[in-house]
Amino acid sequence: MTTVLHLDRITKRFGALTANDAVTLELKEGEILALLGENGAGKTTLMNILFGHYAADEGRVEVFGRELPPGRPRAAIEAGVGMVHQHFTLAGNLSVLDNVMLGSEPLLRLRSRRDEGRARLMALSEQFGLPVEPDARVARLSVGERQRVEILKALYRDARILILDEPTAVLARPEAQRLFEILRGMTGQGLSIIFISHKLNEVMAASDRVAVLRGGRKVAERKTPETSPEDLAELMVGRRVTRPRRQAHAVGAPRLVAEAVTVQLDGKTALENVSFTVHAGEILGIVGVSGNGQAALGALLSGIAAPEGGRLTLEGREIGGLGPRAFIAEGIGRVPEDRHAEGVVGELPVWENSVLERLAAPEFSTRGFVRRAAARAHAAGLIERFDVRGATPETRIRLLSGGNMQKLILGRVLSAGPKVILANQPTRGLDEGAIAAVHAELLAARSEGAAIILISEELEEAVGLSDRLQAIVGGRLSTPVSAEEADPRRLGLMMAGVWEEPEDAA
Repeated sequence: MTTVLHLDRITKRFGALTANDAVTLELKEGEILALLGENGAGKTTLMNILFGHYAADEGRVEVFGRELPPGRPRAAIEAGVGMVHQHFTLAGNLSVLDNVMLGSEPLLRLRSRRDEGRARLMALSEQFGLPVEPDARVARLSVGERQRVEILKALYRDARILILDEPTAVLARPEAQRLFEILRGMTGQGLSIIFISHKLNEVMAASDRVAVLRGGRKVAERKTPETSPEDLAELMVGRRVTRPRRQAHAVGAPRLVAEAVTVQLDGKTALENVSFTVHAGEILGIVGVSGNGQAALGALLSGIAAPEGGRLTLEGREIGGLGPRAFIAEGIGRVPEDRHAEGVVGELPVWENSVLERLAAPEFSTRGFVRRAAARAHAAGLIERFDVRGATPETRIRLLSGGNMQKLILGRVLSAGPKVILANQPTRGLDEGAIAAVHAELLAARSEGAAIILISEELEEAVGLSDRLQAIVGGRLSTPVSAEEADPRRLGLMMAGVWEEPEDAA
């Protein structure tokens, strides 16, 4: 097999932090290489050096035998490198065709060759099995459809090496399976692929070879058939990783109760006649395929959306419609689904983000003035307790990896001692070690009496943590079942909308 990419002893430093330490990596023609590592291990930094977003402090990059000039994305694109970022870089107000062609034509050309572009786009769509509608507005596409557009945008520029950063982080399982079928078909046509992932089962199913980074260094390389998820998890974190599981215990009184709640978003019914009860010291798992009302349920439980009908009560008091500030004051903490858009303010430092929801608390403000020393000390404590890597209280939070950002958000919520916790996709994008740590923290909060609503698309996670489960389908909630009754067949039927109408959600 021909070597198409060679990264030779790449080193990159950000101040005192060494993100990549003499990393050497090769990619063969027609190969799928998985790049694995903990949050903050240096995976994305390494790929950004390859694509020219960053210039390495030491080392060199060779593509098809030619050295790339550092820090020049245009040179990488012209050499045949394409990159699909975890957070898509598409213009939502433009069409699919406009997004694909954007930047591909000379600025001095008087007229865009849209007909040629459309024909080329449709040919690539058919060749690689990536169906798209050229005139559709990107803002109206599903996450999976947007990802197809990103891949086609790279192929339109003649990419022969494709980098995918966490390609399944926001995809439902069927979409992820379809994506890897497409990628395998691409390698059959001569493309070479690197994908970054934390999902070990996907790595085992989709890759030919795995390279593992830890602390910025390459610590292992394995042919996929010769390794296992357990072996890879241990290589990632340097120790054997075991996810904690819920132990049976007595729950307390009902704490948060929804009775026949209906919610409308953008003029449409997003939740219909939804009922549930979560008790003190209990985890209620909400499972379902993405897009069935999870976002609306998260908005309801955060105070962002008010019920159009029905009642939402906390310890017997009506709270529906009070708003996010009142929900926080009532002791409802939230780990939002979209940490970048709803969880943090990217330009603010870690210490400010750590107290954003508690600025009015006396320990962090006096007579309207922020107690900065106390806030910084609080942030330092969260960084240490929750192992937020690459962070100091003064670090701009946008510079953290997604997983470390998530750990800080969880720490911010748990440190307030909430009565109720909304954990909406709490481990999305986290590595195996971080997942185990988040699960342990949620179970500890449960033991201390918190009532937890866990919204998750990961069935293994939901079953392992939850005392009871309900499925969400088309904005409706199923009858609750205990974790002991939640065998795969029954959960599958529930997620398909097959259940008895509930008489009592408690």
